[in-house]
Amino acid sequence: MKGLLIMTGMFLSCAALLVAGGQRDRAVDSNATGKPKVVATIFPPFDFTREIAGERVNLAMLLPPGTESHSYEPSPQDIITIQRCDIFIYGGGESDAWVDRVLDSMDAGRMKIVRLMDCVEAVEEVIVEGMEAESEPGGAEAASEYDEHVWTSPKNAMLIVQAISRVLCEVDAKNALEYQRNTVAYCAKLDTLDAAFQEVVAGAARKTIVFGDRFPFRYFAEAYGLSYFAAFPGCSTETEPSAATVAFLINKVKAEKIPVIFHIELSNERMADTISEATGAKKRLFHAGHNITKRDFERGVSYMELSYQNLDNLKEALQ
Repeated sequence: MKGLLIMTGMFLSCAALLVAGGQRDRAVDSNATGKPKVVATIFPPFDFTREIAGERVNLAMLLPPGTESHSYEPSPQDIITIQRCDIFIYGGGESDAWVDRVLDSMDAGRMKIVRLMDCVEAVEEVIVEGMEAESEPGGAEAASEYDEHVWTSPKNAMLIVQAISRVLCEVDAKNALEYQRNTVAYCAKLDTLDAAFQEVVAGAARKTIVFGDRFPFRYFAEAYGLSYFAAFPGCSTETEPSAATVAFLINKVKAEKIPVIFHIELSNERMADTISEATGAKKRLFHAGHNITKRDFERGVSYMELSYQNLDNLKEALQ
């Protein structure tokens, strides 16, 4: 993270003149289209805004499709893109430590900012049995941090959608009624999704899920009363677990006859493969939605589509 902050500082220095020019260009760009410019750092708020606003805004996602969100570093052009926007939406967790430095470097007075973690009741990440805590240099255990993956619960997603909608209505009052209508319709879909997850869990034979990967689903698990085991917490930068962690998860899967071992998107899947081979459990994707592949982005995959894929895989895991 220190390296990321240093790199961000270098980018800010390199982009200083461009940002100054960007302040002039921003008004020209907005006047040219008449549409508010909205920038989201990651996929979930990008997709939520797309559902609410459709073609009424100029919408951009900073994170390139197919890249890992926790290691994202803003480029000078990304900083210019933020400078020119009317609405900036970001998560607000450890992965976004660079944001404050970027915003402090520019005149953000006109910009409306939505921080996802301010939209919900944020909770700290926890280290459950068998999970490896991340270590700081020197071997000290890293301090606990708030879980930034707030959108993984459909109930939280509704709160985030409503917050984005309110800001859209402030910035673009002439289209406020349409934004409000779309928000009501989309929240109804999220409510149906939430009910579907509740139904699956209520009728399940078990209430435990196992991830051979990071676990960015605390909000989701708590929403539906699920217990879980995984190798790392959701924001961990670690990718290679210890032999003891892998052995623990293998033993847990065998002891509880867990039928499915999960991995998350854009993972190397090696740990899930190892556990699957050792136990006979099927390997399945449970998508956290941080980002999607370039192919999925181009074909317009949505948060809702990913969530229903998760629903099918969860049903198989809890049988």
